[in-house]
Amino acid sequence: MNPAPERDVNRASFFEVGVYQPKRTQNIGTLWRTALQLGASGLFTIGRRYNIQASDIFEAPRHIPLRHYLSFQDFQNDRPAGIPLVAIEMGGERLTTFRHPDRAFYLLGAEDNGLPSFVLEKCDKVVSLEAVRQPSYNLAVSGSIVLYHRCYLS
Repeated sequence: MNPAPERDVNRASFFEVGVYQPKRTQNIGTLWRTALQLGASGLFTIGRRYNIQASDIFEAPRHIPLRHYLSFQDFQNDRPAGIPLVAIEMGGERLTTFRHPDRAFYLLGAEDNGLPSFVLEKCDKVVSLEAVRQPSYNLAVSGSIVLYHRCYLS
């Protein structure tokens, strides 16, 4: 199979999704599959490498770029200027009222600890999912809901 294309940050609908310090790699496979299906421009991990998972039946990294960063600072150094970083984290703006930027990087935290405060301070926006009971979703589910909202509901 051909290697994934290079990222095109000038594309009007450019967006990438990534995970900071993921704990369960099977969740990442599900998120990557959703990102591929919804037209993501790229995927990334910070702090932990990703291995192909059975949950990613389309092998998304073969179709869109996947980058690994050792640290958040490495990610920041590589992130193109002018494209907002949007955290998906509890305590942010409600998704139902959130206006997605035309181009964006979406970042989720680890399943058990979320995003640390030093990362949240560097984010341009923070978006949260509402819930009937407790606003705590599986990592892949929350990322998938936000990406679907971006593509079809906003």
